[in-house]
Formats: sequence, C-alpha cells, structure tokens
Amino acid sequence: MLVVSYDISDDKLRTKFAKTLVKQGGIRLQYSVFEFNNSKRILDNLKVRIENYYSKKFGGGDNVFIFETDGNKAIKYGNAIHRDKDLIYFE
Repeated sequence: MLVVSYDISDDKLRTKFAKTLVKQGGIRLQYSVFEFNNSKRILDNLKVRIENYYSKKFGGGDNVFIFETDGNKAIKYGNAIHRDKDLIYFE
C-alpha cells in the first residue's frame, strides 16, 4: 500500500493535486491523505507528476510525503523543514 499525505497552501494547486490523486486511483482517507494499492506503475506516475509539475509550484511550507508501507520507505517532496531520521511504522 502507498499512503500519500500532503500540505499545500495554495487552494487551487491543492485541489488540482487532490484530483490528480483520485484520477490515479487514490482513496481519500482524510482531507490530505490518500491510500493507493502499491504498484510500481502508480508510484512512478505519481513521482513524475510531482517532480515535473507540482514541486515547481510549491511554496515555502508545501510538501508531499509518499509512504511505501510494504518496504518501509518514504519519499519527500517540497520545501518544509522535516527531520531526516528514520520513520517507524506500526502494523
């Protein structure tokens, strides 16, 4: 499973990003959290869209986290300050 969490301050960009996640097959768990079936194709598509379009438009506090729960990996995009320590997952 993939979990995508985001914090985007611009209303228009945030709405567009949420619609992109729905089009990619995301299921909304909370306002800014989506769940996906973990597949390499979905992950690759999300990474390309974020890197080529969204991350260029992010403001100073905007960010996107992609958590791969199967491999305990996290991918971070954006400008917000975060700790670069290991993440702990609970099952």
